[in-house]
Order: sequence, then structure tokens, then C-alpha cells
Amino acid sequence: MLNIKNKFNLERDISGCGLVGIINAKKVRTNGSDIKKSISVEHDRGNGLGGGFAVYGNYPEYAELYAFHIMYDNLSAKKDVEGYLNNNFIIEKEEPIPTFRTAKIYDHPYLHRYFLKPKSDRQDKLFRELGDDDFVVNSVMLVNQHYDGAYVFSSGKNMGAFKGVGYPEDIADFYKLEEIEGYMWTAHNRFPTNTPGWWGGAHPFTLLDWSIVHNGEISSYGINKRYLEMYKYNLSLKTDTEAITYILDLLVRKHGIPIRLALTVLASPFYNKIDKMDRVQKELLTALRQIYGSALLNGPFAIVFGYSNGMVAMNDRIKLRPLVAATAGDFTYVASEEAAISAVCPSPDRVWSPKAGEPVMVEFEEPVMQNRGLVGL
Repeated sequence: MLNIKNKFNLERDISGCGLVGIINAKKVRTNGSDIKKSISVEHDRGNGLGGGFAVYGNYPEYAELYAFHIMYDNLSAKKDVEGYLNNNFIIEKEEPIPTFRTAKIYDHPYLHRYFLKPKSDRQDKLFRELGDDDFVVNSVMLVNQHYDGAYVFSSGKNMGAFKGVGYPEDIADFYKLEEIEGYMWTAHNRFPTNTPGWWGGAHPFTLLDWSIVHNGEISSYGINKRYLEMYKYNLSLKTDTEAITYILDLLVRKHGIPIRLALTVLASPFYNKIDKMDRVQKELLTALRQIYGSALLNGPFAIVFGYSNGMVAMNDRIKLRPLVAATAGDFTYVASEEAAISAVCPSPDRVWSPKAGEPVMVEFEEPVMQNRGLVGL
């Protein structure tokens, strides 16, 4: 889609992607300095072909509106997409996304943002009867699939993704993240393996309030993709991280499964472990495996995802990718390397390495971080 070429002098040392997440459980906002400093410690885990951030709480004045961040190859694509938006949304405000031209990030698409509310009399008759969230999901997929030279890379409320081709610390400077404040941040340093390095392919991948950063490879992608297509999700980017985003949206938002249960679908315990559980948990997890077997993620991965109620970090069922967590007061930190946490939190209250398939889950307004496996299901 986007043809912006990477013209950097790139390093080629394979390291395998870096992740960072920072959340304040009481929604105290901080600027992007810490997340930039933390992910820069993991510089050697990427190769300059992708860096990105998601921030929550950065648009308090437009908190009830959908914030669309859109990349354009050209002004013709911008005109076409804005025609669709004007026909189907009330546009409260639209403007270029503030950026700062740097020596390392100088060749980029048009970057624009829109604060939107779906119209009750929208012209898209096919999706007219949908609720607002479902209409936004269909609109995002429609633009990304059918409007050449345009890509919606963020569409949630009171949150935004900021990403592109480059090392994450350079992307942070480009988007002036030190001038942005939020109460939850995630970051990614990319080393692409199966998909090309382009502006839209950088992490995080988002849909509505979901944002995913990912280290690893989902070997079940083919099964996951076909399963999602049954529910009308269009995986136009052909990347496994996109599939994770849509699976979460399907399980939690569409099917109403509690987030903790949804995590047991993504990284379900092996059957030999399920067999040793008490009867209630055994029956529950067996049923989830049978119903949602095609949503199970196989392969090595570590993911950090944000959503409207908090942040979750987790590994695959064997822990084939690194993940470290720490707490300090109301802050929780997760990263691929402990050094990335130490750079911004030199004296944490606790540091640990989560077990395979066991999530680190932090919800807002809960002062105590939860990490209790299946307790309370």
C-alpha cells in the first residue's frame, strides 16, 4: 500500500524485536520521555525498519470521539478518504499529526488525524444498522482494503498510535512524544522477518482501543486468519500481529468474554496440565479449547497490549521469548530486557520474570497488580 521507501543506513544484526510497556494504575499522566528512554536501551533488538508507540489518555479533550490516525501516500488518497469520512462521520476536528523533521526520519507519508463521531444518518447503507464500534471497525477495514494509498493506523478513543520506519527513539523524536502525556504507554523496536519494513507495518497494530506490540512469530497464523475471516475481519496486512489484535476484539468486545478468560484462549494450558486442575477449571478450559481452538496462538511470542481498562503482557505457553516485569508504587513496567526497566525505574519494589503463558495484568484503579494465573475464574 504505502510506497514510502526506507533510505536509512541500516544495521543488519539479527536481534529479534524489543517491547516495553509502562502503566500507572491511578491514571497519572506522564510524557513520552520514559518510554523513549526505556525502548532505546533495546536498540540492538531491531534494525531500523520499524519503531512505534501507543499512548492512552493523550486526548482528554476529545475523549468521547474516535481518533483516527491515517497515513496517506498522496493528496488524492486523502481527498478520497475524507469524502468517505464526511459522508459517514461528524468530524469535530482534523489536522496534520504534529511531527518534527529529523536527520533520520525525513521521508514519510502524509500523517493526519481526525476526531470523529459516526453519523446516525450515515450514507454507508451496508453498515448503517451497526453500533458505533462495529461501524468504526468496518470503516477502518474498508479504507485499508479499498482506498489505495491510505491506511488507518489508529482508531480508538482517548488513545493514539505513533509509528513508522526507523528506530523507536528516532520515531519518538519525529512525533515529539516528549510533548505528549498519557497514563499508559507501549513501545516496539522492530526486526521484521516475514513481512516488509514499511510505515504501516510497524507496531503497534491497533483496532478501536486495542493496541498490540509483539515479539516472535505466530505459526498458527493461517488457522487464525481463516477463523477471523468467518467473522468478517479483513486481514489486509497479512501479518500475524494483526491477527492477535482482531482475536482480542472478537473474544472480548464481540463475544463478551472477560479479559482473563480470553487470555487462556490465546495461550491455553496444555491438556496434561488441564487434566490436573479441579473439576470446574478443567471443564471451563476444556470447553474454551473446544469452542475457540482456532483462536489459539501457537509459536514463540511475547506480547504487550493495551486496552481501555488496562495493560496485559504475556508469553507463549513455553516462554520462547523474553519478558520481564517490575512494579514501583502505582507503576508497572514490562520489557524484553530488565535493563530497559532499570533505565527508568532504578529502584523497583519488585522485579520478576513471568512464567510461560501466565499474564501480567494491570487494570486501572486497582492499586495492586494482578498476576494470579487462573484464580478467580
